[in-house]
Amino acid sequence: MTKLKVYEYPHPILKQKAEKVGHVDEQLRRLFDDMLETMYAENGCGLAAPQVGVSKRLVVVDIAHEGEEPAPLYLADPEIIWSSEETEVCEEGCLSVPEMRAEVERPASVKIRYLDYNGTECELLAEDFLAVAVQHELDHLDGILYIDKLSRLKRQMLLKKYNKLQKERKVIR
Repeated sequence: MTKLKVYEYPHPILKQKAEKVGHVDEQLRRLFDDMLETMYAENGCGLAAPQVGVSKRLVVVDIAHEGEEPAPLYLADPEIIWSSEETEVCEEGCLSVPEMRAEVERPASVKIRYLDYNGTECELLAEDFLAVAVQHELDHLDGILYIDKLSRLKRQMLLKKYNKLQKERKVIR
């Protein structure tokens, strides 16, 4: 397995709509494995292929806490087929917008259809934090970042802090 580079905002690939894969083959399974290794190395709980420079509709998610047995989900061509009317607000962060967090409102539960690691069509009812993580990653496949869901003022404030941090990171390097 290989740790991949995580692309950061404002890289243009993060704003593109990713392409369907149609089926899962050995090459995509290798990419899934590399994405999972990258996500774990970066201490994330989800990663979409566009975040590693691949415009394909692939996502990995693992919300297991430290000390728990890993429970990775591999999602190819995932789509939300149902969303609850009830919503929840959760603080979100993103490996592509490092060190920033903001509260985002999303449906409290969603049902998704996807192809798994072996290419089998599956459905999953995601609730609580899993619902947040899945929706966050599926947004990446449509070129949407969590910061796009913020009010204009909150997004401007967050990006101002983010840009300042980015400048400081470049000075340190």
